[in-house]
Amino acid sequence: MGRILSAGMVFSAIALCLPGGGWASEVKYVASTAIVEHPALNAIRDGLRDGLRNKGYDDSTLKFTFESAQGSPATAAQIARKLAGAGPDVIVPITTPSAQAVVASSNHIPVVFSAISDPVGANLVQDLDKPSATVTGIADIPDFGKSLAMVKAIVPSVQTIGIPHNPGEPNVVDALARIRAAANVTGIKIIATTAHRSSDVQAAAQALVGKVDAIYIPLDNTVVSALESVLKVGIDNRIPVFATDTHSVERGSVAALGYDQYDIGLQTADIVDKILRGARVSDIPIAMPRLVQLYVNVKAAEQMGVNIPQDILKQAAHIVR
Repeated sequence: MGRILSAGMVFSAIALCLPGGGWASEVKYVASTAIVEHPALNAIRDGLRDGLRNKGYDDSTLKFTFESAQGSPATAAQIARKLAGAGPDVIVPITTPSAQAVVASSNHIPVVFSAISDPVGANLVQDLDKPSATVTGIADIPDFGKSLAMVKAIVPSVQTIGIPHNPGEPNVVDALARIRAAANVTGIKIIATTAHRSSDVQAAAQALVGKVDAIYIPLDNTVVSALESVLKVGIDNRIPVFATDTHSVERGSVAALGYDQYDIGLQTADIVDKILRGARVSDIPIAMPRLVQLYVNVKAAEQMGVNIPQDILKQAAHIVR
């Protein structure tokens, strides 16, 4: 997937062919930022960078920078203000907190957000089909009904699912409401515990022991950044841990029915490229991810006391053994 970027590290990409023909002589500047770094978000960032390279950019025509807020909303706001002052051609915020900070700090620079679960609820846009004059992007709204069906297919006896989450992330609040609605349809009970910081995640997971039949992790940057602490609780107590993002399966979750994060980055690059070539932001509707895939981890399932049925394994795009 490419090497990990450190905060502020500069990448570049190749010559931009303008709509009217010929090659651009000016250097374009695309700045990206995320609330935190973890494998799923890093894959989006890498897909964005690689997607721009695939479009024909290199260091002679495009400067690419990335900065992480290291989990701090205050730092996210500082980064957003700095980027607004630097005047890049496009800003690409990854995750809701970073997108909200960027949109609040700039009303004239094109913003292409990525990995936003509820852009309308987060007040980034008013309508998915009609973005604003300066804001568009990719909305990764999960189908929690299908995800809960996946959990039940692997753990048929499941009656209660626990969700450690950070209520300070607006996208997570929306996700929890959607999960509860989907659970009501299936008759599954949801128990949620809170983790405001990464250091709180293990305690939030431990509080579910003895109360739930499985743990499910939504697209929660706080919890995902400390995923290993949840997995330890799952292994120690034989509670299967499921996730929304597929990278969490590679790290040790039992399964996830989710979007390909790297491909989301490639899609984001497509939108950025259109804007750099002169397209109006308001003409580019909010897009959904192209690829939904099932990832399963056989070894993790065994460690947490469950067996993955053969029909599930046959459907999986990727199996970790």
